[in-house]
Amino acid sequence: MSGVGQVDRAAPGREAAPAADAFMRRAGKSFVASLYGALRALKLYPVENVAVQKAVGDLAAAADAVLARDGELTTRASGDVLFVNDVRLRLELDSYAAFGHVLGLWRSCGVGRLRVEPGAGTREWLTLLALLQRVAQATDEEARFLDLCARLTAAGVRCFELGPATEEVTEPDEEEAKAASKRVYSQSVAVARDVLQSARAGRMPSLRRLKRAVQGIVDQILSDETPLMGLTTLRDFDEYTFTHSVNVGIFSVAIGKRLGLTKLQLYDLGLAAFLHDIGKTRLPWELINKREPPTDQEWALLRAHPWLGVLALFGVHQATQELPLRAMRVAFEHHLKIDATGYPRPIRERTIGLYSRIVAAADGFDAATSQRTYRPDTYHPAEVLRMMRDETRFGLDQVVVKALVNTLGIYPVGTLVVLDSYELAIVHAAPRDPELLSRPVVRVVSDDRGNTLFPGTLLDLSERDATGAFPRTVINTAEPDRYGIRVSDYFV
Repeated sequence: MSGVGQVDRAAPGREAAPAADAFMRRAGKSFVASLYGALRALKLYPVENVAVQKAVGDLAAAADAVLARDGELTTRASGDVLFVNDVRLRLELDSYAAFGHVLGLWRSCGVGRLRVEPGAGTREWLTLLALLQRVAQATDEEARFLDLCARLTAAGVRCFELGPATEEVTEPDEEEAKAASKRVYSQSVAVARDVLQSARAGRMPSLRRLKRAVQGIVDQILSDETPLMGLTTLRDFDEYTFTHSVNVGIFSVAIGKRLGLTKLQLYDLGLAAFLHDIGKTRLPWELINKREPPTDQEWALLRAHPWLGVLALFGVHQATQELPLRAMRVAFEHHLKIDATGYPRPIRERTIGLYSRIVAAADGFDAATSQRTYRPDTYHPAEVLRMMRDETRFGLDQVVVKALVNTLGIYPVGTLVVLDSYELAIVHAAPRDPELLSRPVVRVVSDDRGNTLFPGTLLDLSERDATGAFPRTVINTAEPDRYGIRVSDYFV
């Protein structure tokens, strides 16, 4: 019996769980967003203000929605992760600020858990929020949690039960690296959004901010690329245009590192990768976000974006003189293919530049593994790498593809794999031994009966036991949706 079939045996017994978890993720996210909104309103306006009253009313309603469904509402923090009724909330780009603010405030007050009893109204929520903000400013940090509890009791508020913060489960160095990578990634997406929206509106984008974002990515890749590579799985369907630019930048810099480029060269490469699709800002917005596959005429328009990108970047270069001309070359060549038979067709014979070859591979990999408006299904990362390596029709530089495979391994970061122990695992990092590309570092996320584990256990498949044998081996890949697993949950 195959490994996938073995795991499937436990699936029927868990059919109801994904639906319940999905509700709790939606309701939990709404609760945290409402909590964040109420805190911000209370910080900006007096209690009597209409904005404060509405925000606190929304918070009470969000809490009541969870209580009505589950009969309880318990929110707890574990490191940089929030749980509502033991369901892990998914960190997404649009909720990053809310999660960060709430977690930061709780950490300042020494709070690790909040249990809400039925009957919490506007007065109770206002009291709790005001005390949280007041206690967070207290000088005696160690006494803040006890002070908060005492003040709640003195105010006669008994519908909240607070628990202290617990110790981190993960190692401090790993947690610090993950936090730094999250900051770099979220800031890079914000910069990409600003640059592309400015270009679409005909304004001059801020190259200074863009260069700082690229420097952050390069520094992270050179220091420890694993956390940042993992965040490329945090793909937001509605933010594809911006996350794609960032992901292509990350993959390009990682490839460049494997090819031995210097730090300054990686900066130039990352900048060019960020701007490779800027020509699309000169196309109609409805075409970029069309839900159906483009017509032949629309494909012709889309294929014009490389030379439109050159025009856009030439204007930036003339105005600022801060943009390397290589970025224009990448914008023009990233769809040309290695033999120049792609688009747009060059007028005379030319050799495709190294940066263009790198960005072409990074662009193709991220585009094929991402959901698109006109293509709801994605290709499996391992299958995409195989096609890029074995099929000549993509016109990619095979030296660059090999560098990408060495960067990601045969099973790229974020791939769900089935082990010969019938456990499911998510590829956490590329193989540590370049001679063992099929043996990455994985995080085991289910037992042999398909019961999901979180946060799971890290396992280096290249390590041998006392007899010299490999204890576990990948026997197949699997689709995360089939098992109700969201890969990005394990990287944030």
